[in-house]
Amino acid sequence: RLLIRDEKDGIMIPIPQYPLYSATIALYGGSQVGYYLDEGNDWAMNVKELERALKAARLRGVECRALAVINPGNPTGQVMERKNMEEVIKFCHDNHLLLLADEVYQENVYVKETKPFVSFKKVLMESPEEYRHLELASFHSVSKGVVGECGKRGGYMELVNYDEKVKQEVYKLASIGLCPNVIGQIVVDLMVNPPKKGDPSYELYKKETEGIYESLKRRALVLVENLNKMEGVQCNPAEGAMYAFPQITLSPKAVAAAKEANKAPDVFYSIAMLDATGVCVVPGSGFGQRDGTYHFRTTFLPPEDKMESVIKRVAKFHAEFMNKYK
Repeated sequence: RLLIRDEKDGIMIPIPQYPLYSATIALYGGSQVGYYLDEGNDWAMNVKELERALKAARLRGVECRALAVINPGNPTGQVMERKNMEEVIKFCHDNHLLLLADEVYQENVYVKETKPFVSFKKVLMESPEEYRHLELASFHSVSKGVVGECGKRGGYMELVNYDEKVKQEVYKLASIGLCPNVIGQIVVDLMVNPPKKGDPSYELYKKETEGIYESLKRRALVLVENLNKMEGVQCNPAEGAMYAFPQITLSPKAVAAAKEANKAPDVFYSIAMLDATGVCVVPGSGFGQRDGTYHFRTTFLPPEDKMESVIKRVAKFHAEFMNKYK
């Protein structure tokens, strides 16, 4: 609401993206400026693609005011390299863009040894002096991580390098809305101030959180491994978050059948999967994708002892679907 005045104000968002971003931009009357993540490079951000999207927006009279980044990615599950983050900060600085860092999956990183999560605030504060004054808003939530309390809503936004008067306006806007309920606020407090060594609940907390994390990591690996065994399916590693976002190659016959059913090809495929298996996935067209490509988003949230049966049902369906539309 503070960034968007009318349709001439644009917010740069990743494609694929979490649909809340495009919906919120539309709600406030702004313009969505999509930039494509690089699927061939594990869904990394590419500065040349950012420059292309920015230039295209300006040519149609849209002035970009902010750049949104989702790290770890949703729906794509990638974790950003620090060098890539440094490039993004420089891009925002050079083009006078506010940086919006969606970091709600920061606890869900399964490649900590090679690509640990680093916050944009940390990278910003350790950047050369000329870049350190960039305005940054970062977000976190209790709905993800290993707490994953989706029924208990709460989170926070941190504003870095904002003028005090702007902060006051943000507080005003926040105060006119309803705050999270008391339970949600308690969970936020527990997220940012978890039990410490020596506390009565520390050992149980450590056991439970580590157990949940390791299980999610195993499920991420087994899901991607099995997706890549399916005919015409290519899936990048699920480095973080809770999702895999495989690309599926559909035959001309399948595309024609989807058109006849008046559905997008990936929607047609996803509905067929739901009907055949009871497994619900989200078509890639719901998140945005390059023209001529088809994807779906699936999670690795089923209980670990159910994952094998879920994967078998999906693999059986996929083989039958591909055979039917050869």
